[in-house]
Amino acid sequence: MEHVYKKIRELRIQQELTLKDLSEKSGFSVSFLSQVERGNSSLAITSLQKIAECLGVPITYFFEVEKDVTYHTPIAKRQTLQIEGSPVKYVRIGGNFPDRALEPLLNVLPPGQTKHVAFQHPGEEFYYVVKGCVTIVVDETEYCLEQGDTIHFPSSLLHTWYNPSTVEEAEILSVLTPVIFRT
Repeated sequence: MEHVYKKIRELRIQQELTLKDLSEKSGFSVSFLSQVERGNSSLAITSLQKIAECLGVPITYFFEVEKDVTYHTPIAKRQTLQIEGSPVKYVRIGGNFPDRALEPLLNVLPPGQTKHVAFQHPGEEFYYVVKGCVTIVVDETEYCLEQGDTIHFPSSLLHTWYNPSTVEEAEILSVLTPVIFRT
């Protein structure tokens, strides 16, 4: 069941939900959900079904085993993903294998992108500006990064980003923990 608890947590974080948000959606207490995610509490199938509904996945999602193990990601096989409501394109550039801890991405921010709501989560984030410029706000401090600049910080600090250019898109190489996109 360890993988089920891990998938619940990863999916919740991917959807930018706090334990409190999931608690309000599901009717389960924050402490119960926290214990479930840490594997310290058993979970009835009816409870798992309710959590699956709240996270918008079929219950079978939690039992799927990753079969497609890849280490090499040719440019033609890269996946471009977009989170609903966000103009940012996320290009998966890393391998795919069980228990991977890093999420390498090429992020494309369109020109004129405005500041998003700041958020925080467990993990770390590293960014390298490949093209253009980006403003990254970490713990209320703005860092204006240009091509070649880097930043590395704990994801537990409140953070957001935006492309201040009205003309040029920005491309940023990022390496994050925990993994946010599963294929």
